[in-house]
Amino acid sequence: MTKITCTLCSHYCKLKKEQSGICGVNANINDTLTCKVYGYPTALHVDPIEKKPLYHFLPHTNTLSLGTVGCNFRCPFCQNWQLSQAKEFSTKTYISPQDMVQLALHHHCKSISYTYNEPTIFYPYAKDIAIEAKKFGLKNIMVSNGFMSKEVCEDMPLYIDAINIDIKSFDNAYYKKTLKGNLEVILENCKNLKKNGLHVEITTLVIPNINDAMDEIENIAKYIANELGIDTPWHLSAFHPDYKMQKTERTPLETLKKAYNIAKKHNIQNVYLGNVK
Repeated sequence: MTKITCTLCSHYCKLKKEQSGICGVNANINDTLTCKVYGYPTALHVDPIEKKPLYHFLPHTNTLSLGTVGCNFRCPFCQNWQLSQAKEFSTKTYISPQDMVQLALHHHCKSISYTYNEPTIFYPYAKDIAIEAKKFGLKNIMVSNGFMSKEVCEDMPLYIDAINIDIKSFDNAYYKKTLKGNLEVILENCKNLKKNGLHVEITTLVIPNINDAMDEIENIAKYIANELGIDTPWHLSAFHPDYKMQKTERTPLETLKKAYNIAKKHNIQNVYLGNVK
C-alpha cells in the first residue's frame, strides 16, 4: 500500500489512504496530502498584537487572529485545548484567503496572526492568506510551538514576518515523552528563522515542578542570549490550572521574578512577565 509523507511538521507522518496524521487534520485523501481545515477557521478575532504576545512588532496595533482545530503536540497544560485537541469542526462557512484579507482590512488590522492552535498544521491555508495579505501591505504573524518541518521553516521567511515560539522546557526527554515533540528541532528552527529575517520573540510558560527549576531557566536564558541574541524578547508567563493539570498550583510571582533576574544576568534586554495578577 502506497503511503505519502506529510512535510508540514517534524513528525513527518507517513499516511496510508484515508489516514490522518498526529495533528488529526492533514490526511491522505486519494493519494494527495489534504489539509482538511483549509478555509474553515474555528476561532477568529481581532486582538491587540501584544496578546500574541508580540511586544516589539507593530506595537499598539490590532491583528486579525485565526486558528483551526488540531495540534501536533499533546501538552497537558494547553490553555487552548478545546481547539488544539479537537478533531471535529464545522464546514458551514468557508472563508477564502481573499475574504480573510478583506476582513482584516475592514477591521483596520495591520497584520494577520495564525494562532490559537498550532499554525504549522494549517500552513497551506496560512500561506495562501499571507500571499494575499502582502498584496495589501499587511504583515503575517505565527504563534507556534516551533516544531515545523525543515521544509516549512525554509519556506516561511518568504511569507511570514514575525513569530512567537514557545520554548516549553529545556529537557528533551520531557518534550519527547510528555509533549510529543523534540527540543533540538525547535531550537534549530528558532535559530534559522531569526537568521533568515523573521522577527522572533520567545515565550516560556513557567509551570511549578515541571520547568521552574532555576537551572533549567538558566539554560533557556543562555540559549536565547548566545544563539538568538540578547535583543530577542522573552515572555515569562505564569501557569494557571487548565486541561489535564487542574490540580497544579498557579506559578508564584516570586518564581517569575527569579526567572526575570536570571534573564537579566544574561543581558537579555527585553524580558516580560505575563499572566500575573
